[in-house]
Amino acid sequence: MRNADLDVLPRLYRSDAVRAIERVAMDRYDLDEDDLMARAGLAAWRLLLDRWPDAQRIGIVCGPGNNGGDGYVLAELARASGRQVQVLRLDDAVKPGPGARAAEAYRQAGGAIATYRSGDAWPYADVWVDALFGIGLHRALDGIAAQCVAALNRDNASPVFSLDIPSGVDADSGHHDGAVRATLTLSFICGKPGLYTGRGRTAAGEVAIDRLGLHDEVYEDLQPAARVANADALAHWFRPRVRDAHKGRCGRVLCVGGDHGYGGALALCVEAAHRAGAGLVSAATRAEHVPVLLTRRPECMARAVDDREALQPLLDEADVVAIGPGLGRSEWSAGLLDAVLAAKKPCVIDADALNLLMRRDAQTLDRAVITPHPGEAARLLVTDGREIERDRFAAAQRLAARFGCAVVLKGAGTVVTAPDDIPVVIDAGNPGMASGGMGDALTGILAALWAQYGDTQSSARNTAQNLAQDAAQNVEHAVAHPASSYAIAVCGALLHSAAADAAARDGGERGLLASDLFAHVRRLANPVKA
Repeated sequence: MRNADLDVLPRLYRSDAVRAIERVAMDRYDLDEDDLMARAGLAAWRLLLDRWPDAQRIGIVCGPGNNGGDGYVLAELARASGRQVQVLRLDDAVKPGPGARAAEAYRQAGGAIATYRSGDAWPYADVWVDALFGIGLHRALDGIAAQCVAALNRDNASPVFSLDIPSGVDADSGHHDGAVRATLTLSFICGKPGLYTGRGRTAAGEVAIDRLGLHDEVYEDLQPAARVANADALAHWFRPRVRDAHKGRCGRVLCVGGDHGYGGALALCVEAAHRAGAGLVSAATRAEHVPVLLTRRPECMARAVDDREALQPLLDEADVVAIGPGLGRSEWSAGLLDAVLAAKKPCVIDADALNLLMRRDAQTLDRAVITPHPGEAARLLVTDGREIERDRFAAAQRLAARFGCAVVLKGAGTVVTAPDDIPVVIDAGNPGMASGGMGDALTGILAALWAQYGDTQSSARNTAQNLAQDAAQNVEHAVAHPASSYAIAVCGALLHSAAADAAARDGGERGLLASDLFAHVRRLANPVKA
């Protein structure tokens, strides 16, 4: 697991940067807007043929601007191939420019264009193409546009293919107040952040990207807004263990939590830490939970802890602390959190530990990863969940600045960031993860990865041993260079979501349990030798 591996993740660009890329491409390669539109329409037609090769009736709803122009180019290609094409537009007004020229070219070639009127029955097509509005729209749909989108979503039973972005979605944040629900979205030139998180992720369906043949150099001078990581990226981070590995070199994790009645959350955290590869895992909890922990996972060193003084010896031995699962909000809970923060150990902070943080004065969480869901994030930032979901990237960055640490903002399209770092959005996970215990498992996974690969008190001495032994064995080992808490947060969040996807493939999303992830966590964290 190396920090440099984050650099290989695909970049996502905001709408203003996309416009800049287009200008650079046109200036350097003697292109114009019509050329780019022709490339976009052709790329969309090719993808439509690939995904729906038997579709004979193609419906396309076109807006007044350049996104509509992409649709008219596709319409003419479909008509020329012998398909039955039905084009709907919103009204008679078309903005001057390449979109209007594409519409006129389609009409001159013999294509027919109908106007959508409120209340019209939605026509049948084997596939409907959404070419209403592109990345320039940053407001809610209204009027006839909103009515058209509502009818498409409500009355159409066929797949929907969105060009560049589902109409109505903010390309930068993913927020929308009513947008096209696409089966597939083809993003032109680059990926857009809004396609991968929050409501935008749901609206986009499957996302494909076509760079329209543009050279790498047109992207070079522009800072991406974010990066995106899918399950394939795990292969960049995990390496086989050296043959003489031992538990002392694989890190010591201490899981703290489990107040009265909440032992299950801590048990899930403990097992996740074991399955993600920690060498030794301890648990500090209420006495009533110790027998259950030892029965469920005898490999765990479970200890009853009555107060923060009793916790201190366990803290002294730990490389990384995971605190929050089942912690509660009692005086006992607050005392344990005080002890963990005072120890200045690398720590993963989740659940009630986050709620307890809200009672404290503002402080920097040195060497920490916090893992709030949107509700917890809203409380930490003294706002409401709707504002968090309105721009999840901005919310994660505000949390990172507020607490001075890495942040995993959970939800559809988990966002990971840290102060002065570019956010990474996790392109994995599924609705089956909306069940109790998933966050507890993530906390254990993050702590285990940090204990193995991060900058802990034991990592410095272990790194020298690893480097010498790996060189002798000609093995590239992930621990050769300790990873930052940010890189660990990205990798851990991705491992967690990818394991959930694998578990859902086994038996479906509904009824998915946190414990269903553990076998897949272990498998995905172990690379297969070529």
